[in-house]
Amino acid sequence: MKRALPAGVRLALYQGLFAAVAEEMGIALMRAAYSPNIKERLDFSCAVFDARARLVAQAAHIPVHLGSMPRAVEAVLDRAPFRRGDTLLVNDPYRGGTHLPDLTLVSPVFLSRGGAPDFFVASRAHHADVGGAAPGSMPLAREIYEEGFRAPPVFLARDARAEPDVLALLMANVRTPDERRADLDAQLGAQITGTRRLEEMARRSGATELAREAAALIAHGERSMRAALARLPRGTFRFADVLDDDGLGHGPIPIRVALTLGRGGARLDFSGSSPQVAGPVNAVEAVTRSASQYALRCVVGGDLPVNHGSFAAVEIHAPLGTVVNARPPAAVAAGNVETSQRIVDVVLGALARALPGRVPAASSGTMNNLLVGGVDPMRGRPFAYYETLGGGHGAGPGWDGESAMQAHMTNTRNTPIEALEHAYPLRVIETRIRARSGGRGQWRGGDGIVRVLGLEAAARVTVIAERRERGPYGLGGGSSGAPGVNRVRVRSRAAPRRLPGKFQIDLDAGAELTVESPGGGGHGRPPQTRRGSGDTRRRAPSRGVGR
Repeated sequence: MKRALPAGVRLALYQGLFAAVAEEMGIALMRAAYSPNIKERLDFSCAVFDARARLVAQAAHIPVHLGSMPRAVEAVLDRAPFRRGDTLLVNDPYRGGTHLPDLTLVSPVFLSRGGAPDFFVASRAHHADVGGAAPGSMPLAREIYEEGFRAPPVFLARDARAEPDVLALLMANVRTPDERRADLDAQLGAQITGTRRLEEMARRSGATELAREAAALIAHGERSMRAALARLPRGTFRFADVLDDDGLGHGPIPIRVALTLGRGGARLDFSGSSPQVAGPVNAVEAVTRSASQYALRCVVGGDLPVNHGSFAAVEIHAPLGTVVNARPPAAVAAGNVETSQRIVDVVLGALARALPGRVPAASSGTMNNLLVGGVDPMRGRPFAYYETLGGGHGAGPGWDGESAMQAHMTNTRNTPIEALEHAYPLRVIETRIRARSGGRGQWRGGDGIVRVLGLEAAARVTVIAERRERGPYGLGGGSSGAPGVNRVRVRSRAAPRRLPGKFQIDLDAGAELTVESPGGGGHGRPPQTRRGSGDTRRRAPSRGVGR
């Protein structure tokens, strides 16, 4: 006779088992992917949901993907009934997506004899091109129609057989169809991996027990989050920051939050934020929710489960028609990558007023999106390169910020130089730390990155970056980090030309593009005897925001 496990042990066991399913999905996707953006940079996320589209567990992947993915699974429920072997595709930001390059696959998992799914598995991957007005599908657009192929929830596979018409329609609208098909096949492999692992768990424990334990994990997540929030100071704390511009000449663009803590819950009210704008920095509500939950989760800390229950303790009010909850057909490609970062900054700024001893200064505050596309003269076919660049982390009350790292809503790697130069007609001329770009203070902000690319083919270049007008804020008397800088040299020995944070330009072979990312903000007033300009830094403690 088996002895029953204590409830806490069972919860920990099943939390690990469900999370392992998502992690193994990610490993399968990474190994099978074709494009450097997915295979090398790991720009993807995987998660497990219950029959009601509630998040059960996720892998440690991309925060902006994971916090918004529940909306995509909820949208998929409208396409029921489902059958074994079905997989649905969605990327519409107004139906649960984030921006169009993020293609999400959702598969129902049947573990019992009932006619409805017991679970869902989902993967979201950033594809380097899905059509639109510029290579990379992040143009300086005015409407979402310019940003690429847009799919509401549609069946990509039925009964484990691909839907050829859907695939043909997608491939006819992208610049790099072979790459897209290979990456979609990798995602489909991840879906199969997740389904098989849940089936194996059900054979050991039974479908009923899996569903029961998933519900218990969600309930535990809500109890844990409410208990953690109840330990925070009560009150309403406000903060505001701005986006530089929308890429079309409008700015600065304010984002404001009022954070109310009390009674084991949190409410974030973004009233007073800018109305939605003409350019692509508008965010959909799922992105705002994701960024807000991420920032709170960082400050609360601890080994709290991240699932539907922990989200239930947080209420978000993002007025419709604003830059944090845009109406269609607003362009939204940069809302996912840039506005999400500023939402994190304002929520952390409000938390710093509640908890001044726990929250660091602002990190770089931008993903420094770099997109290059054209025709590869060696291969005789189109190419589309996409990368985000890291920057400096904000210093905290007791530690210097880290240098040259991704921050907050992105959790990707850089593209290795060898992989980049092998895949594209591009040459990496220089990659280095941008010395002394971190903000001064008792604790110094981390330094940014300098990346110089040489074009070996004519190409259309798009850069969408922030913190070019003003650097990331410091706290406690620390100074701001240095703003980022973009430059273009159209031919060798020509003088470099400084460009704004967001631009699109056609360049000939031989041109050079330089992106210098911002440093993080400093923390605390610098003492008179502060150490010199060297890069010796004191490390952050083991807990804190972004650690």
